[in-house]
Amino acid sequence: MPPMPTATKKHKKNKQAGHRNGHAIEVDKKGYEKELARLQVELVQLEEWIRYRGLRVVVVFEGRDTAGKGGVIKRITALLNPRYCRVVALPAPTEKERTQWYFQRYVEHLPSAGEMVLFDRSWYNRAGVERVMGFCTDEEYDEFMRTCPQFERMLVRSGIVLIKYWLSVSDEEQEHRFMGRINDLSKRWKLSPMDLQARARWVDYSEAKDQMFAYCDIKEAPWHVVETDNKRAAHLNLIRHFLSLVPYKDVPHDAIKLPPRQKRSYTRPPRSTMKMVPIRYEVV
Repeated sequence: MPPMPTATKKHKKNKQAGHRNGHAIEVDKKGYEKELARLQVELVQLEEWIRYRGLRVVVVFEGRDTAGKGGVIKRITALLNPRYCRVVALPAPTEKERTQWYFQRYVEHLPSAGEMVLFDRSWYNRAGVERVMGFCTDEEYDEFMRTCPQFERMLVRSGIVLIKYWLSVSDEEQEHRFMGRINDLSKRWKLSPMDLQARARWVDYSEAKDQMFAYCDIKEAPWHVVETDNKRAAHLNLIRHFLSLVPYKDVPHDAIKLPPRQKRSYTRPPRSTMKMVPIRYEVV
């Protein structure tokens, strides 16, 4: 497990976090950026280990709208090689896909040896939005609840490392973030009619989540809950926890020597023949 950062202030006990182990260490924005950079380097080492050992890793990110799934995924993948770490965020199923076995369209995105796949929402759509919004029948929902634990046990038995995160956001913070999307043109695209329904059906979603946990929080693939009202803290807490779940070591590398530049007579065409992008900015 990577070491903890040095505290910038004397830590305080969080009265609302009695379920946590140990005490939180406070870091300011600069400390956050420094620790995030360190953890992202650790993620690169983890990715190299996954490739080296031929592991198959699946990470599921679920939670309410605005909980910060996309943000934490962005921080995880920032330095990783997209050839070996893929993000899967599927749209609504097509008419053809609705006739398939429910898990079928997710199975085709599972990793091969040496790959890691991050699901930005997953097969748990059936236990959440489909259940609340009436997009599935009671029979389909019941079948999912019976089948999902078996499906995930099958993945684990096959050798896949399956990790599930539920990102939890409070009622007040979700409202604040929704208002931010409404008032900020750069974030307006994040707001959909379905998001507004999620807000209007807050209690329905709470009940659906609790029922889903009751069935699908299994020993082979437990749910890990991350509090996300403080986005920066959530990034650090989740990434550090994720690194602790997949033991890894430094991968041995051969010494790298840069070869000399090729020397051969060749006359290149003048730059005037190229369509150059105009220089409108100079960064100093």
